Amino acid sequence: MQFQKEEFKQKQKEIQKRLKQFQSLDDKQIYKEFLFCLLTPQSKAQKCWQAIESLSALKESDWTLENISNTLKSKTRFHNTKALRVYKAPQTFQEITLLLKDNSLPIPSLRNSISQKVNGYGLKESSHFLRNIGLSNNQIAILDRHILKNLKLNNLIKNDKITSNKHYLELEDLYLNYSKLINIPADELDLFFWQKENGEIFK
Repeated sequence: MQFQKEEFKQKQKEIQKRLKQFQSLDDKQIYKEFLFCLLTPQSKAQKCWQAIESLSALKESDWTLENISNTLKSKTRFHNTKALRVYKAPQTFQEITLLLKDNSLPIPSLRNSISQKVNGYGLKESSHFLRNIGLSNNQIAILDRHILKNLKLNNLIKNDKITSNKHYLELEDLYLNYSKLINIPADELDLFFWQKENGEIFK
């Protein structure tokens, strides 16, 4: 299968507009993206975002483990585990905020540090968070099913299962090199593959 550039060009302006929106979030919105990426593993993104909107409407006094768990129950898999992570998120996010302010860290190093500090984040979720707050800068990849499937369809990989962090980084290099080869920024290509699989340009 050969990459269809004409199809991409039809969506490019909309994709670029979405990426610019990610770059203009305020602190409250960045925190919501942090919570969102705690929920997304093995769950539907749209449902997870619905959960985040519901959680954001809670009063501080209602921010209890029980209320969070009840909110997540119908929206995401492993809701009890994720509820505990969300409940502890305010404290965790303080550490991440300090990392985000460290301009000396290269983007891949920042991503790796976040993945080590946040319970519930791996390399994929950390990459997702940084992309969603406009900091990925085409230097990292969200190796979710939509990207892996399209890499396989384009005969770049044979197996779409990631077996380790080392394997993730190898596939990430492959994806980033592929985006350069076809002259499409990695972040734009990511959203293009996402909308191909899910029918909309989302997160």
